Amino acid sequence: MSKTSTLFIGLDGCTYTVLDHLTAEQPGVGVVMPFMKQLMEGGTRAKLRSTPNPLTPPAWTTMQTGRGPGVHGVFDFIRSEDHGGEVYWTLYDSRDIDAETIWQIASRQGKKVACLNFPLTAPPPENINGCSVPGFIPAKHMRRNTHPRELFERMKQDIPGFDPKELAWDFESEKQAMESLDEDATENWVRYHLPREEQWYRVADYVLRNEQPDLLAVMFDGVDKIQHQAWEFLDPALLSETPTPWQQRMRDVCVEYFRKLDGFIQSLVETAGPEARVFFCSDHGFTAQFDQLRINTYLGDLGYLKWAEDDGSEQAKRREASDFANLDWDQTLAYCRTPSSNGIHIRVAEKEGDPGIQPEEYETFRDKLIEDLKALKNPEGEPMIIDVLKREDWFPGPYMKHAADLTLVLHDHGFVSIRHREPAVVKRDRPAGTHHPDGILMAYGKGIAAKGMTPRRKIADVPSMLLHSMGLPVPEDLEGKVPKPFYDREWLSTNPIVVGAATVAAAGQRDIEEMDESEKQQIIEQLQMLGYME
Repeated sequence: MSKTSTLFIGLDGCTYTVLDHLTAEQPGVGVVMPFMKQLMEGGTRAKLRSTPNPLTPPAWTTMQTGRGPGVHGVFDFIRSEDHGGEVYWTLYDSRDIDAETIWQIASRQGKKVACLNFPLTAPPPENINGCSVPGFIPAKHMRRNTHPRELFERMKQDIPGFDPKELAWDFESEKQAMESLDEDATENWVRYHLPREEQWYRVADYVLRNEQPDLLAVMFDGVDKIQHQAWEFLDPALLSETPTPWQQRMRDVCVEYFRKLDGFIQSLVETAGPEARVFFCSDHGFTAQFDQLRINTYLGDLGYLKWAEDDGSEQAKRREASDFANLDWDQTLAYCRTPSSNGIHIRVAEKEGDPGIQPEEYETFRDKLIEDLKALKNPEGEPMIIDVLKREDWFPGPYMKHAADLTLVLHDHGFVSIRHREPAVVKRDRPAGTHHPDGILMAYGKGIAAKGMTPRRKIADVPSMLLHSMGLPVPEDLEGKVPKPFYDREWLSTNPIVVGAATVAAAGQRDIEEMDESEKQQIIEQLQMLGYME
């Protein structure tokens, strides 16, 4: 019998829009995900509100720590610093997480854990009792970032067809698949993720059977990747009643992916056994983006920023073609650094002569900027930006000043563009998949009630639920709570929710070889393919 009391399956970007559709009877295909249908009918679920900017790194980090970005310190894929005359960037990794993770909390209390394919778990955090295989890294770094390192060699020897290039992000294959967005390339993009998800399933199955951790957590990220490029073939509201042959092939391959994913989930749940509790969550949901907002173009039109002059030099050409806004920093007061951030940074002069506004002008300047942002309309004459979030209201904590001064919520929840192109707002040729703040939270198994849909929860609740499932107290400083409606009375009477001591300071990280610049650029190219970068 498995020792695993708690099985956690992360489904990156999963949304009830698609899940409800695929667990219902469909003409010609039947029920695509019959096992998930069974779990949904026999368990409890809720919509799950993501972090204020519903993006993979901050959201999954909140899921791992139970703390918001203002506390754990992760806001984006890219960590950037404004040094007046230039803005520098690097990629976030686990060393940027300044909060104890659930893997560490459970480990120091004697529980054995396994975390598989989660972002920002490389290099592996110290003091893990169990194992970790990271996601979101190049294949060549997977061995040295797997903990313990000998686990990688065992998997290579014991798992049939084990292929780290397939398991990790194979940048060359993915780049080739997306060099053009013609019909064949888009279809290949979806097909590419079928064997990759199977690799992660085999790793999870191997660890579950051989390590028998108290908590096994695995994340399948193909859901998110496929929805970015194939949303119109998954959203019931966008499906064509008379599909072209290519549209039908796209629909068929999407159905094939989710059908196989349902089988992987069923196998893991059955291996964990009837005594286990199974939890599912996504870092955010998904929806359709219809408009494109070139936010820096709009800010330039209003005089908040000035684009760098192109003098025809090779350096100017490289800057213009780079992944970040090419600006005249001496004359820029407010700008957006990355599309994925949806954030506006206001430049405040730290000393006399520095570019930016004076500190005493900040509140007045920001209020006027918010007014100008909310005045922008889409081609139909509707507000393009439906909310503007101030960082002190939405990102409280010691890292608040690392957040964008303002975070934009677009009417269709889309990501902005930072390119220097006119006009500032355009209609997309076809709807694209983009993030929605509401993802999924589901639970099934021993002690879980069969209540169906319950009121919405927040992503910081997830680690509290997992700790409680392992019989551990929930640290008093976690921002999330254990949702009582998910459990039956008998379970709560014999397993009361216990609040325990606060988390401890984040552990130091072991020295590890850094990615070189070409490898970082490969990740940037991957983010471009998914629409997070340009």
